[in-house]
Amino acid sequence: MKSHARLDALNARIVVCRRCPRLVAHREGVAVAPPRRYAGQAYWARPLPGFGDPAARLLLVGLAPAAHGGNRTGRMFTGDQSGLWLFRALWETGFASQPGSVHRDDGLTLRGAYITAAIRCAPPANKPTITEIARCQPYLLEELVLLDRVRVVVGLGRIGWQAYLRARRALGAPPARARPAFGHGSVTRFEDGIALLGCYHPSQQNTFTGKLTRPMLRRVFATARRLVAQAALGTGAP
Repeated sequence: MKSHARLDALNARIVVCRRCPRLVAHREGVAVAPPRRYAGQAYWARPLPGFGDPAARLLLVGLAPAAHGGNRTGRMFTGDQSGLWLFRALWETGFASQPGSVHRDDGLTLRGAYITAAIRCAPPANKPTITEIARCQPYLLEELVLLDRVRVVVGLGRIGWQAYLRARRALGAPPARARPAFGHGSVTRFEDGIALLGCYHPSQQNTFTGKLTRPMLRRVFATARRLVAQAALGTGAP
């Protein structure tokens, strides 16, 4: 089975997952009683699959869907302020077909990139438990195996960054060349040539306070673009 078909099969299993009772109750509960601005809208209220280009060279690993963003629209980073920041940066660096996304059928496509997350359901207060992260990890492991052209990974926030490191260890992938340390714009290189970039999460907590600015976010993906190009040419590391 080709990778894209196997990804489709994986995603079909993800969207019916009910492994975490607390997350199931939360994702469905917010759909029953949404805020006034979303009153009358039908919520997705299921786990979110990854999405993007099956031949991606760039992988983004986030935290989890937002209760009234992805959990409402059915696509990661779609329909909330975090997504507006993220997709603009991806569009500006050539990884997305348009600068914003408000619903899953708005025509957005990713070019050479794929987006996934450590947790597939919206957690209360955006804080999944260690157990919930562990229950979701097998989905990420399968994605890493299937997305075998990925050469650059962006960890969106410390949890997404750590989730990728744990997944590598679980798969027995080659170690980092130096001790990994998270920071915005940090680059961790591994013996298999893959590079992991750290990036502050584009949450309102970071963007409203100025901890993360649009130029800062754009620079991370400009670096990712450069590293992807180097990997394709076989020059540098990647």
